[in-house]
Amino acid sequence: MSLPLAQTRPDTGHAIQPAIWPEAGISTETIPYARLGGAAGMSLSQGGIVFGPGGTAAMDGYFNLFNLGKWRDLCGDTPIALWLRGQGRFQLVIWLATPSRSWDRIYSEAITLDGTLDVPLDLSEATGARAVMFFELTALGEGHLADFAWTTSAAPRRTPDLVLSVTTFKREQAVTATVERFRKFRARSPLCDHIRMFLVDNGQSVEVTSGEGVTVFPNANLGGAGGFTRGLMEARKAGASHCLFMDDDASVHMGAITRTWMLLAYATDPRTAVAGAMINADHRWQIWENGAVFDRGCRPLFAGCDLRSTSAVLAMEFETTGPAPQGHYAGWWFFAFPVAQAVHLAFPFFVRGDDVSFSLVNDFRIASLPGVASFQESFSDKASPQTWYLDMRSHLAHHLSLPARDVGWSGLQRMFFSFYRRTVLRYHYDSLSAVNLAIEDVLRGPQFFAEHADMAERRKDLKALTTTEAWAPIGHAPAVRLGRAPRPLRALLLATLNGHLLPLGSRFGSDLVLDAPRRDDFRMVYGARRITYLNAQKTAAYTVRRDFGRFWRESLRLLRNSLTLRSRYKSLQAEWQGAYGAMTSTAFWEDKLSIAEKNPAAEAKPEPGMGTSATVNG
Repeated sequence: MSLPLAQTRPDTGHAIQPAIWPEAGISTETIPYARLGGAAGMSLSQGGIVFGPGGTAAMDGYFNLFNLGKWRDLCGDTPIALWLRGQGRFQLVIWLATPSRSWDRIYSEAITLDGTLDVPLDLSEATGARAVMFFELTALGEGHLADFAWTTSAAPRRTPDLVLSVTTFKREQAVTATVERFRKFRARSPLCDHIRMFLVDNGQSVEVTSGEGVTVFPNANLGGAGGFTRGLMEARKAGASHCLFMDDDASVHMGAITRTWMLLAYATDPRTAVAGAMINADHRWQIWENGAVFDRGCRPLFAGCDLRSTSAVLAMEFETTGPAPQGHYAGWWFFAFPVAQAVHLAFPFFVRGDDVSFSLVNDFRIASLPGVASFQESFSDKASPQTWYLDMRSHLAHHLSLPARDVGWSGLQRMFFSFYRRTVLRYHYDSLSAVNLAIEDVLRGPQFFAEHADMAERRKDLKALTTTEAWAPIGHAPAVRLGRAPRPLRALLLATLNGHLLPLGSRFGSDLVLDAPRRDDFRMVYGARRITYLNAQKTAAYTVRRDFGRFWRESLRLLRNSLTLRSRYKSLQAEWQGAYGAMTSTAFWEDKLSIAEKNPAAEAKPEPGMGTSATVNG
């Protein structure tokens, strides 16, 4: 690792965006961090770039470009400089890229690095609302770039006291590694006095001791909703100004925490919150989502964006500058927000949907930042009847309980049909049964959720109904067999729900084998009789078949549920909206979590390095 900036340049302003380098265990891709050419190489263990004569490095990737337009929109027009540390002679070019026009060189000079160098920038001509900056170095001899940062000489507007709230359940190895990474980062960070971690242990099994910036809270297992709520409540008691919800495996560059803290420190709007993107851990150059929108379903934004493509990254950064789209929400793998704005705590969904509701109901101004992202395993293998159940019940509850999300009974039918189509066409009758159960539970009213916050009974029920969609280990993976039908035939089969409505439907069809990337693509299954699905590693599989009996039972059940919802819509909506405030209150969660009025951990004196009054330099 490079030395912390505070140790190398104590008097050169504030590093609002320090460099992020590839890191073993997180991502060892190169291009999203730095685009190298000629005689240039990167150190994976130390960070930084070593140059031979003529070697080049362009910092135009997702992790290290600077979104000037977004910074100005969120933090105002502060002076910006580029700080470099290294050795050697270089040609330095700093580019200003704006949409729909040629890029501008705002700096182009030969420089000598012999330690550190500050390059103040004249940005008086950069007047557009959307603008991104990055720099290129060309070595004029042998040289070394050890570190860099985008900085400002302006003082922060506030000094956030940031608590990282991490919830874990029976993942001892992963969370222990996360704690150690955080402690090492905090020990060398200039922000050490203003960041700490609260570890909420839902499994009460973690062998981590409190201290060195980390406090452990054993907790009742009420899922992510209960765990993160406990962390937020403890952050309130400890007087934190901001809270960062983060996954227990912390597949996040620690530099992202610094960037987040700095934005919160300079933001002109005290409602400002930071949502981390999700990157596909199987393809660590691919965005899974960079923010998302909820409207009768969760729609990830920028899914599939290739971080190796400068044009794709710039387009994403331009589009995420300015107001967020309606229904925008943030995932809890990385979400930092002001504690004072969290008027409502999580709804007791256990998991899935709690983050959506929390974002929609509280008055946050949610922004994304370059390089602030978490690497997560693909969701394809995680889909199951249980996740279909959780998605349907949370989606329906959002629309019933939040007045701004009201779409009426007819609007909900579109959502029902979307769930129905995606399950029936793929012969996922277990999932359709789970969807029906979810609707029936919402029809029972919000009190059902209060009484089953631990979801213990429902988890057993869902396991019992999963008869065909359960992964089973395989010794040898069968070859992938695709059978994508021509468009006219697909249209016909869609009209018959993939043969379910054909009189002789049981007599035709092919046997298909689909791998993980195609698991959710129902266009691939038209005309199939039997479908075998493989997981991402091709070590497990399950097989489903067209089943007319289950099709009619679950289809008629869905129709009955839909008509029941129609007849009770107004009363049910009033019931959900009337209960939502109480079920997202501190009193509700204190009762559910059985937290004593006096918490010794909250009353303990802060350990050295936990003060909140000092300002940060660098």
